[in-house]
Amino acid sequence: MKNIVSICVLVLTVAFTSCTKPNGEDTGVQQSTISQATIDNATDEIAGKYTEADRSLIARGVKQTAALWFPEDGNTDEFIAFCKENFLASEDERALAFKKLSRNFEIIYGHFNQMNLKLLEPLHLDMGKVGIVDQKFGAYSPGAHLQTDFYKNKIAFIVTLNFPEYALAEKNEKGSQWSRRQWAYARMGDFFTARVPSKYKINYSEIETAADMYIADYNIFAGRLQNKAGEKLFPAEMKLLSHWNIRDEIKSNYADKDNGLDKQRILYRVMKRIVDQTIPNEVVNNSTPEWNPFTNEVFVDGKKKEAAAEPNTRYQKLLDLFHAVKAMDPYYPTLDTYIKRAFDGNMEVSQQETEKLFVEFVSSPVLKEVGAIISKRLGRNLEPFDIWYDGFKTRSMLDQDKLNRATQNRFPNAEAMKEELPSILVKLGFDEEKANYLSDKISVDPARGSGHAWGASMKGAKAHLRTRIPGSGMDYKGYNIAIHEFGHNVEQTISLYDVDYYALNGVPNTAFTEALAFMFQSRDLMILDMEVDNPDKEHLNTLDKCWSLYEIMGVGIVDQRVWKWMYEHPEADAAQLKQAVIEISTTVWNDYYAPVFGQKDETLMGIYSHMIASPLYLSAYSFGQIIEFQLEEYIADKKFADEVYRTFKQGKLTPNQWMLEAVGQPLSVQPIINKTKKAIKALK
Repeated sequence: MKNIVSICVLVLTVAFTSCTKPNGEDTGVQQSTISQATIDNATDEIAGKYTEADRSLIARGVKQTAALWFPEDGNTDEFIAFCKENFLASEDERALAFKKLSRNFEIIYGHFNQMNLKLLEPLHLDMGKVGIVDQKFGAYSPGAHLQTDFYKNKIAFIVTLNFPEYALAEKNEKGSQWSRRQWAYARMGDFFTARVPSKYKINYSEIETAADMYIADYNIFAGRLQNKAGEKLFPAEMKLLSHWNIRDEIKSNYADKDNGLDKQRILYRVMKRIVDQTIPNEVVNNSTPEWNPFTNEVFVDGKKKEAAAEPNTRYQKLLDLFHAVKAMDPYYPTLDTYIKRAFDGNMEVSQQETEKLFVEFVSSPVLKEVGAIISKRLGRNLEPFDIWYDGFKTRSMLDQDKLNRATQNRFPNAEAMKEELPSILVKLGFDEEKANYLSDKISVDPARGSGHAWGASMKGAKAHLRTRIPGSGMDYKGYNIAIHEFGHNVEQTISLYDVDYYALNGVPNTAFTEALAFMFQSRDLMILDMEVDNPDKEHLNTLDKCWSLYEIMGVGIVDQRVWKWMYEHPEADAAQLKQAVIEISTTVWNDYYAPVFGQKDETLMGIYSHMIASPLYLSAYSFGQIIEFQLEEYIADKKFADEVYRTFKQGKLTPNQWMLEAVGQPLSVQPIINKTKKAIKALK
C-alpha cells in the first residue's frame, strides 16, 4: 500500500505566467510578479557582495525564490533586500543552516504525521462503528496550513534561496558525481516548489478520506452468494473486501479441486457487476440478502426482492478526487496536471516513459507461451480470472485449510503478530540485535480494511503495520498481506533511522518500497517453515513473477488512460466516466490480453480499488515488481538481510541513480523477459 508522507517533494521547474486568462477572466490564482530584470538585479547585488560565491548557485536560488514570491510577500525592493540579507555565502554557514532546517523539519513533519495517524485510527482500525465525528476528524489535515505558514514567515524562501531545486534531468546527469551531502541539499530544494492554498489541500483530504472509507467498507458476503444453480458454496460467515479479498479468494481456489472453479466463476461475476455498477446496492456490506450474480437476483428469507443497482457511486468517488486535484493544477507552473505530478514529480519517471515500458512488456510474445503453460496445467482454456493464476507458487501445492490453521494458531491477534516480528526477521537473515532494533520501531494494529503500512516521519516515532485479523485469527491470505506490509515497515524504518540526512529519508518513489514488500511477501512460506521442496522452484518462481507483472501492468495502463480521459473530458459525469472505464478496460484487454486468453471485450481490468481511493498509485506496483526482480537477481548469491540494508540505506535518490548504485543497471523489463524464456525452455 502507499507510503504516507507529509512532505510534498515534487520536482518542479517554475515558470512565470499571468494570473488572468487570455480573455481577461480572473482565474483567482495568485502568482509571482517578480520580473526577470529584478531577478538579474538581485543576482548581481549578491554576487557583488560575495565575490567568492558561485554565481550560478546564486542565480538558481534567486530565480526559484522569485517564482514563489507573491505581492503579499513584499514589493520589488523588499524582495531584493531579502535575497541580499539571507543568502548564505560560506559553505560553513550553509551547512549549519541545513543541519538546523533538517532538525526542525523532522520535528514538525514528524509530529504532524503522528497527529494524522492518531486522528485516523477510528477509520483505519477495528474500533467499532464509524461515526460522523470520526469521519470529520479523519478528513481533517492538521498540517494543511503548514506550507502556507512557511511562506508567510519566509522560512520557505530561506530554503529556496540557499537550497534551490534541480530538475530531474539535472539530478540524473550530475547525481553520480554528487556527494551524499550534495544529494541531501538537492532534496532539500524539492521541499518548496509550489504554493497551493490550504483550502485545496483540506478539500482533497476530505474527499480522499471519503473515498478511502467507501472502499474500506465495500465488503461482499461470500456466504450469501449463489452459483448458477442457486447453490451456496462459500463458508457462511465469509466476508470479502473488494477487490483485494475477492482476488485472493480466486487465487486460493485453484487448490480446491471440487468446487474451486465454480467459486472462481461466481467471484468473477461479482467483480464484473462492481465494474459496470449493476451490482445491487443492497448486497454491498450487508450480510442479510442472498445474491445470484449470474442472474443478478436478490433474495431475503428465500423470497425474491427487487433491488436497485448501486448508483455509480464508485465512479463518483473517482470523479470527486479528479476535481480535487485538478483544482490545484494552476499552482504548479510546470507540472500542471496531476498526471505530471504523479509521474514526472513523485515517480520521477514520465507517464509516457512508463506506459511505453509497460506496453513493451505486455506485448511480449513470451506471455503467450506462459499462458499456454497455465492452460495445460489447468486442463482447460484460460478464463479471464486466470489473470490471477496462482499455481506457479509453491504454496499452491499446500492445502489451504492447513495454511489457514498454521497462521490462525500462530497469529490469533495483533499482539501475537507484534511478538513474532523479531523472529520473522531472524528467519530472513537479520541477526538478533538488528531484528530487535527494527521490530522495536514497528507497531502492529488491527485494521478495519485489508491493512496498510504507515511510516514514521521522525526518529523516535514508530512505523505501523495495520493488518486485518478476524476473531478466528489471521488466515493465510491475511498473513500473506501482513508480511507484504511488514516489508514496507522495514523499508520505512531503515530509510528513516539509518539514512545519513533527513532530507534523503525514504525511497525514490513508492515502487521501491513495494519492491521490498514483494520480496518479504515471497518468503512467507519460508517464515512458516512450510516451503515445498521442488527442483523446478526457481523456474516456477520466474513464471509466477512474469504472470503477476502481466496482470498488474494491465491495470496500471488502464489507470493511466482513465486519468488522461478525465483530463480530456473534465465536464464528464459519473455515468460517462463509468462508460469510459469500461471502454478503456476493454481496449487494453483486447490489445494485450485477448491474444493470450482467446477471449475479447473483457472489463475485468477496471476492478482495482486503488483506482478509486489511491489516484495513479497502481503503476508503482509494476515498477515495484521490476525492481524486485532486478534486486532478487543481484542478491541471489548474497545475504538477503545485508543487501536489504545496503540498498535501502541509500535513501531518496532518483530511481535511475538508486538502481545504478544498488544493482549496477537501470530499470528494465528485459531481465524478466529473458529469464522467463529460459524458464520456459527448462520446463519443456
